[in-house]
Amino acid sequence: MRVKNLMQYLDKAHSVYHSVALLRQQLEAAGYRQLQEADRWELAPGDKCYLVRGGTALIAFRIPEKPTGFMISASHSDRPCFKLKENGELSGPYTRLAVERYGGMIIAPWLDRPLSVAGRVLVETENGIESRLVDIDRDLMLIPNVAIHMNRTVNEACKWDLTRDVCPLLGGKAAAGKLEKLLKKQAGGEILGRDLFTYVRQKAILWGVDKEYLSAPALDDLACAWACTQGFLNAKESSAIAVLAVLDNEEVGSASNQGADSTLLSQVLERICRALQLEQAPLLAASMLVSADNAHGLHPNHPELADPQNAPLVGGGIAVKFNSTLRYTTDGLSASLFRKVCKKAGVATQTYYNRADMPGGSTLGCISISHVSVPSVDIGIPQLAMHSSYETCAARDAEDLEKAMTAFYGSAIQRDAKGDYRLV
Repeated sequence: MRVKNLMQYLDKAHSVYHSVALLRQQLEAAGYRQLQEADRWELAPGDKCYLVRGGTALIAFRIPEKPTGFMISASHSDRPCFKLKENGELSGPYTRLAVERYGGMIIAPWLDRPLSVAGRVLVETENGIESRLVDIDRDLMLIPNVAIHMNRTVNEACKWDLTRDVCPLLGGKAAAGKLEKLLKKQAGGEILGRDLFTYVRQKAILWGVDKEYLSAPALDDLACAWACTQGFLNAKESSAIAVLAVLDNEEVGSASNQGADSTLLSQVLERICRALQLEQAPLLAASMLVSADNAHGLHPNHPELADPQNAPLVGGGIAVKFNSTLRYTTDGLSASLFRKVCKKAGVATQTYYNRADMPGGSTLGCISISHVSVPSVDIGIPQLAMHSSYETCAARDAEDLEKAMTAFYGSAIQRDAKGDYRLV
């Protein structure tokens, strides 16, 4: 099953840095060469290239013989979690760690389960400052709940004190300073800076009476990042320049050097056109972007929270997401084009709207097309428990998204004299 490959990816992608590093390895194994932003790019038809910014955002592309446009997907590499503070060791009878909340997380599922730490450290070397990945791959710490006897209203309501209630327990008093030693040993040098995050130690599993469900940390949005990457690598060449964008910081607004609200994607497209001596505007007029970020599936215990006519089922196919206030980019044109792609791939689609009186979340699609203005569709795998530390989707839907993105990247957009679109 292809979903086993996704599970292996999820089991290793313990931080935003690791999630991008693993995708980078797949690209290099497929013959893609890395470009540096500081270099002058020399490109030609047949080239397969990628670049990484900040260790957390990746853009890959390949150039056909006679480019007619761009076929782009955008997903994100980050997930809600806790970020460790520098100088954050809390001493006393126990050794605990001070953390910050990253993204709109559900806090309760993080308690009473083994956690560890992964991310990057910046190390001083003879040649300068080097970024190195670290992952303390063991059951390292835990955030303990307060017993119900001391918190009788825990099952009625809970207001979290982020300075006290969610500090991971590392060990007893004797544990002071030991995490720093572990990090320094793994880093192999003097640590000058760090970006470290907590992660849940439980691995991805298939479950259900027919093993139809997949549960794992970070399905939002690593399942889409994985499926888009596989589709990008598997697709046959079309006349469009295929572009894979995996961007960072969607969970905190995308306004970063490597997020959808940066100039990263637009600059890459501009540089491709400049290196190939192509005019960008005609290419963008025959382009499309798929914003791939998971959708809320109909909840089995709370169907009343969904729009009754437009609530996708987990296992029912890819969700095409709509919102009149442009939290999602989908319109009739982009929905039609994407549905045609899915029909070509033999994949079912569903429709998602928020309930009219419940504002939903937004994603990176509208932010991306404010910099790169092309028709865009917001889609995703229906899932349960979004922004929990352990989320659930259907294995079939993840595999179907890979098929759909393979068909998408094997297609191109044409526009006739009247300005009408055609998928070829």
